[in-house]
Amino acid sequence: MADDAPTPPFIYEGVALVPEEKSTLSEVVDTVKDAAHRVSDTFEAGKKPGMPLSILANVAREAPLGSLLVAFLLGVAVARRR
Repeated sequence: MADDAPTPPFIYEGVALVPEEKSTLSEVVDTVKDAAHRVSDTFEAGKKPGMPLSILANVAREAPLGSLLVAFLLGVAVARRR
């Protein structure tokens, strides 16, 4: 008799294991992080020269009191509508 007997296959061999489900909290955290990255990328794109945030920053740097007055008047106009 030979001692070269084949070994039986493992029970889980070839069976795809089910990945662990993520908890609701970790899904919420991932969603918030993704949203924060998208908002950050949008702000970075808006800060490039010639884009609206760049222009607004330049105007506020050159005339801070005038910018404050305009922001105040816009706030009053929006508050009066409600």
